Amino acid sequence: MNTDSYKTLSNYIDLLLDAICVVDERGCFEFVSAGAERVFGYTPSEMLGRPMIELVHPEDRERTLQVASEINAGVIKVDFENRYIHKNGQIVHLLWSARWSQSDQRRVAVARDITRIKQDEARQQALYAISEAAFATEDLLALYRSIHQIIVRLMPAQHFAIALQDNEHSMLHFPYSTIEPTSGGIDITQLCSEVIRRGETLLVTADNHTGQSSVLRKIAAETGGLGLYWLGMPLKSHQAVVGALALHNDANKIVYSSAEIDVLEFVSTQVALAIERKRMLARLQYLALYDSLTGLPNRELFHDRMQSALARMRREPGKLALLYLDLDKFKLVNDECGHSEGDKLLQQAAQRIRACLRETDTVARFGGDEFVILLEHIDGDNVAAQIAEKIRLGLQLPFTLTDSQQHILPSIGVALFPCHGTDEQQLLRLADTAMYEVKKDGGNAVRFADQCNVLPG
Repeated sequence: MNTDSYKTLSNYIDLLLDAICVVDERGCFEFVSAGAERVFGYTPSEMLGRPMIELVHPEDRERTLQVASEINAGVIKVDFENRYIHKNGQIVHLLWSARWSQSDQRRVAVARDITRIKQDEARQQALYAISEAAFATEDLLALYRSIHQIIVRLMPAQHFAIALQDNEHSMLHFPYSTIEPTSGGIDITQLCSEVIRRGETLLVTADNHTGQSSVLRKIAAETGGLGLYWLGMPLKSHQAVVGALALHNDANKIVYSSAEIDVLEFVSTQVALAIERKRMLARLQYLALYDSLTGLPNRELFHDRMQSALARMRREPGKLALLYLDLDKFKLVNDECGHSEGDKLLQQAAQRIRACLRETDTVARFGGDEFVILLEHIDGDNVAAQIAEKIRLGLQLPFTLTDSQQHILPSIGVALFPCHGTDEQQLLRLADTAMYEVKKDGGNAVRFADQCNVLPG
């Protein structure tokens, strides 16, 4: 096809919004219509002679070359999709129809910009994925990982972080982050704090920080703007900003389009709701299994752990011990100092007990000043006796309250599996009975269920 033929043809096809392209056998643009500038951002003169593959998104190049090879071999393509990099650095999604002209030894193709359609599809897919993750993931960390995967499918991000604000103390923390504290030449804590304070999206680059807040100008000035390309987005839920998303991309790579940012802003609301819902569920689960005052397991969780331990002992014969502990004369602290001071004492007592145990042991608060301790995989009575004595001595030290120091001494009863009992209720009853025997004798001692081993205070 000669130059005059292209000129005559272009008078008509330049009226089309789609891009008409002719590529020679080397893969270089030989003709492009005026519509190409709308699609690619480059004028036809900038594209002529340039290898087609240079404009293709790096991740799509291998696939595109494979399809081009098939077209050159005579295969007609009418629905091939790939991504190109627009002149402004943004991603363009294209739908191609192409065939090979055997007589001219050229590849002729029509490209239609379907970016908006793909973005709408991505948004709907993201909303569905976020909703599914909110219910299907096991815990908050799994949800954060799913959110990360969902968002990087929407837009490029070399690094990603979720920042959440503690409503009680207005403290910012990062439950999920692939970013070093000063990665990419910026302090993400400062960035996210500014996003949350303003409640709006912030794009920080080397050339857009003028007119920004003093915080962001300071960030840009400290780095000289080199490699600076950050996107911070608030997480809004029911008109409250609960945190922020932070995305970092190399300034020399693909930039974020306004359409991508709009999609992410829409999706971020669903992210905030999903996180809020998961956090509420986690809180409810925590309250169902842990004592709200001391943070120790409650009866329900202790029961589950006790049943699991007994099942293991029956499969792999061994010993375990159950300790029942009561704080002597604790009621006097409540009566004389008030319940808030009594609560402080219980919290300190819980910390001391926990500090005396091994990682495999469990201490639970059964209510009031009663604590139950499960010691798994003990070699003999002496191990249980040593740990119980360690706890007793630890609780003998004075407790420092707001305006006073209090001395509270423990009574501890011990029951062993299997020599004292073989089920949970039996072991609890025997340990409880042994503990009351200690209290009757003045307290501050450890007694085994068979009353054959007493460690006096």
